[in-house]
Amino acid sequence: MDYRSAGVDIGAGNAFIERIRSSVASTHRAEVVSELGGFGGLCRLPQGLKQPLLVAGTDGVGTKLALAQSWNRHRQVGIDLVAMSVNDVITSGAAPLFFLDYIAMGGLNSDALATAVEGMAWACRLCGCALLGGETAEMPGFYEEGQYDLAGFCVGVVEAEARVDGSAIRPGDVLLGVASSGPHSNGFSLIRKVLDVSGAAPHKAAVPGIQASLADQLIEPTRLYSPLVQALLQARIPVHGMVHITGGGLPGNLPRCLPKDVDLVVDPRSWSVPPLFHWLQEVGNIPEPDLWQTFNLGVGFCLVVPPHSLAATLACCGAVGERAWPMGEVIRGDGTLRGLPFAGGSHGQPVQEAMP
Repeated sequence: MDYRSAGVDIGAGNAFIERIRSSVASTHRAEVVSELGGFGGLCRLPQGLKQPLLVAGTDGVGTKLALAQSWNRHRQVGIDLVAMSVNDVITSGAAPLFFLDYIAMGGLNSDALATAVEGMAWACRLCGCALLGGETAEMPGFYEEGQYDLAGFCVGVVEAEARVDGSAIRPGDVLLGVASSGPHSNGFSLIRKVLDVSGAAPHKAAVPGIQASLADQLIEPTRLYSPLVQALLQARIPVHGMVHITGGGLPGNLPRCLPKDVDLVVDPRSWSVPPLFHWLQEVGNIPEPDLWQTFNLGVGFCLVVPPHSLAATLACCGAVGERAWPMGEVIRGDGTLRGLPFAGGSHGQPVQEAMP
């Protein structure tokens, strides 16, 4: 009995590393001083920083992976993996510096995983972030054959004096919403249950008024907001707060950027919830609180800016291809989110998706 007969093929693993080498190398920044295959990735800090702060974030794709693997949509979840960590890190004003992935599987599926890594590399290039390395673990008997899981780790860097932490938010500031591309990577345990009871064919149009198939809408990757944030900072537009609308939705995430002496008043009439979310609610008979506290409902990222910077911020959003709109304002208070259904008080923490 040998390792291969137990389900782990070292030769195939080495061949896989060679296959993805060019994708990884295409993301490298000037600061990267190592190549794929070492025990650790090496990266210098960018030059010219006086007091650099490293900002780290980690996340996965969740149970969206089950649909991606069933529908053979691997590139999309590679993009998701990068986006979920990068979108967290940039809320502090940090520029993504490098990213590492962890891939665990029942058995090596080179085609699927190489496609997922190509998605990661594309997302890293878009954000100016080096795919510094990662780990590929074959775990037969733990994962089913053909099944894989993804986790990611991002490190960014920001000058200490340029850090965005919400402390500059003042009464009169404006809240802007930036559109999502769909559910992103949250709420898929609930989405999968809705699909089970709907009887809808995933590869056909099912949402009224939308020509795209249900699968295309659901598997659309998480939007990457790093180019927008970097454009805002390079234009010297004062950004007082940023929020990634992830697990917990708007009620669970907006309070996380608020100081204790202000409230945030949101106007839910300022945007139209995309039809996909209405379809999910109707078909799945989802209670209204669960809808708001599970999904982003069309808002993937939020910015808090002073009122005199509103026009410049909207222009910058448009210049990088993002759709944004004013959706609320800051008033004096005690750190409470107002105006949204089921906001649930002040300084909320995200509600993580339950993964069966």
